[in-house]
Amino acid sequence: MTHQIHLGDIAVDVVLKDIKNIHLSVYPPSGKVRIAAPERMKLDTIRVYAISKLPWIKKQQKKLRDQARESKRDYIDRESHYVFGQRCLLTVIEADTPAKIEKRHNRLTLTIRPGTSEETKHERIDEWYRQILKQAAEPMIAHWEPLIGVKVNRLFIQKMKTKWGSCNPAAATIRLNTGLATKPPACLEYIVVHEMTHILEPTHNTRFVALMNQFMPNWKHHRQTLNRLPLAHVDWGY
Repeated sequence: MTHQIHLGDIAVDVVLKDIKNIHLSVYPPSGKVRIAAPERMKLDTIRVYAISKLPWIKKQQKKLRDQARESKRDYIDRESHYVFGQRCLLTVIEADTPAKIEKRHNRLTLTIRPGTSEETKHERIDEWYRQILKQAAEPMIAHWEPLIGVKVNRLFIQKMKTKWGSCNPAAATIRLNTGLATKPPACLEYIVVHEMTHILEPTHNTRFVALMNQFMPNWKHHRQTLNRLPLAHVDWGY
């Protein structure tokens, strides 16, 4: 069940779920505030909790407002695009052949039919990002499965507006944000381990933190790196 409370001019989405503890999150890029709380908890109690966290909420929202943003992509020659953290210059070739994308060193070449719209160019590059992200994530998952002691039944790649990844612990499936294909490989691996660890521990409690410390001792460094990188022009983040 979803509700909304207001703390002055700050709107807080409240989701009542079958969980034991209350969780507060402030999501990029706009600083959207969300509280997940146990079903039995009253809204007045949640409001008091949110008010007690108001200074922290405002601090997080300011950090997000101050975070750099990537410029809007127009898909023209010599435009910068990022592939696993590497800056690549785009070359657009118009030819009466099926669309394809090739990366060589720091060059990204998009071959597209004459007159192709900007929207279609975006779709082609987005689909390419999905493909290379899946190709990179699958061996990472295979590497970490015996180390973490879990089996991922299925991997999904999709655009996500408020997260870099998610996990369904019961089904042992994970989802990765397409945008991770633009970030350094270490950031992708951090998210992969993060979501796989949720199969063992669904919440972000002390056990989850202890498991992350065990599996990837430098995970907080990777999280900070990911959170410092410019946010994409589209609305997704973690």
